[in-house]
This record gives sequence, C-alpha cells and structure tokens, in this order.
Amino acid sequence: MPYLIFLMLALLPPGTQANQVYPEFQTEDEVNSMQVYRRASPAVVHVSNTALLRRGFFSPNIQEIPRGSGTGFLWDKNGLVVTNYHVIQGANRIVIELQDRSEWQAEVIGVAPEKDLAVLRIEAPRERLFTLPMGDSSELEVGRKVLAIGNPFGLDTTLTTGVVSAVGREIASAGNRKIRNVIQTDAAINPGNSGGPLLNSLGQLVGVNTAIYSPSGASAGIGFAIPVNTVKEVVPQLISYGRLYRPIIGVELASDAWLRRYRIEGLPIVHVFPGLPAATAGMSGAYRNSRGEIVLGDVIIRVDDKSVSSNDDYLSYMESKRPGDKVTFITTLNGKEKQYVLQLAPPQ
Repeated sequence: MPYLIFLMLALLPPGTQANQVYPEFQTEDEVNSMQVYRRASPAVVHVSNTALLRRGFFSPNIQEIPRGSGTGFLWDKNGLVVTNYHVIQGANRIVIELQDRSEWQAEVIGVAPEKDLAVLRIEAPRERLFTLPMGDSSELEVGRKVLAIGNPFGLDTTLTTGVVSAVGREIASAGNRKIRNVIQTDAAINPGNSGGPLLNSLGQLVGVNTAIYSPSGASAGIGFAIPVNTVKEVVPQLISYGRLYRPIIGVELASDAWLRRYRIEGLPIVHVFPGLPAATAGMSGAYRNSRGEIVLGDVIIRVDDKSVSSNDDYLSYMESKRPGDKVTFITTLNGKEKQYVLQLAPPQ
C-alpha cells in the first residue's frame, strides 16, 4: 500500500499538490490548522524597535540601531496593536509591519510592565486592518489544542501547534511582578514569538505568547502565554489611562528587599500622604527617633481576609478592587493589632 501511494503521487502533473487530487490525504486536524492560520494570520503583525546609540564619548554623532523584534496583533480597526512590554521596552522608534508588507510607525498608548503588556497605535487604513475573535481562557483545559502565530528569529508569520500543557502557572514579568494564571503550552515558541497570539481550534484568541523556559534560549517545549481574560481586563485600562488603573490608599510601602534584609513579617508603611484615605483613617508611617533608629509605624499584615507578605501580594489584591470600594486593613502597631476600614481612592 505505501508503494501504491508513492506511485500515485509520482504520476501527478508537476506543481500539483496531492490534496488537490486526493483530498482524503488531509486529516481533520490539518484542515483545522490551515483554516485557523488563514483566518488569523492577517491580524498578526511584526514589531521591530530601534534605540539611539552615541558612537563615542567625544563624538556628537548619534546612531539609530536595531534593538529587537517581536510579534503583535491588531486589537481593533482603529489601528491599536497589542504586544508584550518587553518587546518595546527601551525603544526609541517602533515600526509595525502588516501582512501586506506595509510598514507603519507606531506610538505607545499604554504599558503595563507588571503584566508584560503594551498597547501601540498605527495610522493605517481600516481596510488593511484585521482583528481576532476573543476567546475565554477560563475554558481551557490540559490537552486542548492551541496554535501560535509569530515571527521567530525574524521568520514572519510562522505557525506552530501544540496543546495546553498546564494552566494556573506563575511567571515573573519585566516589572518583577508575578503574572498569575499563565497558560503553559508545548507549541513551539522561540525568540521573536513574544507578543503574538495563542489561538484555540476555533481561531479565537486565548493568550498572548510571552516567554519560554529553555536553558539554551530556544524552544524546549515549554512556553507561556498570558491568558486572554487578563488581556481583556488590562488592555482597556491601557487605552483609557496609559497604565493599570489601580485604586490607592495613599501610602508608600517598604521594598521587598528591605523586608528580606530585616526579616519583617508583613508590609511596613514607610510614608503616609496627607489628604488620602490612609491619612484620614490615622495610619502612621515609619520614622527615626532621637537616636536615629528607625521605628516602624503600621505594618500591614492582612487586607480583608488575605495575608500580605510582599508588595506583589498587596498590589495583586488591589488590582481586583475599584475606587470607592471599602477595604479592611489589619496592621500591627507597637506590637498590637489595629483595624482600619478605608474607602479606596482613584489613582493620582
């Protein structure tokens, strides 16, 4: 039988593909992959950025040099593009190349380093812009088929396929914050894929490819994508405000490095800003006594019923709240627990 198939293929006219004559050679999975690629690839873009470099200490000449490249995808017909923050970090100029090979200079609309997401805008005609349907990452299960489209190593619009290997992972962002509920996949993701879409078998966006785990720097079968449900929360905030819209109480908190150095449990308040909820409630920050020693004020140990031991714990919880919400803070002050109920204020 294999010999007969080989003979049949050999007798095809030059330039004829087997599936044009023998459609049964296409599996359902192959047909699905091809359909998803055809529909989704026009919405995928190539992102390149450049940085300014001074040629020498005594030279006034400044040269623009390539800094890196990655992938993005069109968010809407208004020319908004979503990509990873680390793809455009430090860029002096960003150029978006559409599938039709046209190039457009982009402006940065908003960035969220803590989520490794960025929104750009290009002034391209609407008829050249294509978008992706949105999926629901909460519906993903281990074993579900996923497809990644990107520009690995500068090779444009490359398709790789795989499955969801795990859900609920955590990875570190460019802002040294944890990105939670990350999707793990074995679809090959290489340098240059960052910022590209991860799609399900319906062609819906379910994630944004952002990182790989590899000792060599190339794909090792472990890639990560930011879930689309996170993207759907963050992108509108970046469009409206240019950053994450997180409510505040009006305090400066100690750094995590400071907590580790002094082995402090909880999150010390360093400074309380006047006129904001924490000051109104009577919270106090750290100060130096007459001997120059640092004396702690309120140390936050719980927010509502959630324990906090790092800035990431605190900020992640506050991202789930909105200005006007009432939140209970439990602190320790002079060895005793105190409770404050604060109404959150909008970011300043």
